[in-house]
Amino acid sequence: MVPVRRNTDSWLPEIFNDFFDNRWMERPTYTAPAINVIENEKEYDVELAAPGLDKDDFKVHVDADGNLHIEMEKKAETKESGKHGRYLRREFSYEKFQQTLLLPDDVDAARIEAKVEKGVLNVHLPKKEPVNKAEAVKQIAVQ
Repeated sequence: MVPVRRNTDSWLPEIFNDFFDNRWMERPTYTAPAINVIENEKEYDVELAAPGLDKDDFKVHVDADGNLHIEMEKKAETKESGKHGRYLRREFSYEKFQQTLLLPDDVDAARIEAKVEKGVLNVHLPKKEPVNKAEAVKQIAVQ
C-alpha cells in the first residue's frame, strides 16, 4: 500500500501528488543567456552564451530604427523508444530568446557580422570611419 498524506479539505490532490511525486526531478530554469558587450576604438563586440546551439538557431537583424535584434529558437524532443503503452510523462524542450539592443550612432550597420563558435554567438559591430571635419565642410561658390 502506498502511504498517503491526508488533507481534510480535499483528499484527491494529495493522492495524486503522492502517486506522481516528481519533486526529485530536475526543474528547468528559465533565464536569459548571458551577454557581454565589449568596446574598443574600432568596434563593439556582443557575445551571447549559446551552448549547444548552431547558426541555424539564430536570426540577427537591424531594423529601420537602428535596433539590433538577436533571436534564438531551439526545439528538442526527448523520447523513450522501445516502450509499448501510453505515455505517463513525455518531455519536450523548447527554448526561445529575443534581445533588442539599441545601436550607438557610430556603428556601421552595413558591416555587421555574426557567427557562432564554441557555444558563443559573436556579433561584430564595426564603428564608422571617423570623418575629418575639415573634409565634411563644403565650400559654396558665390556667384
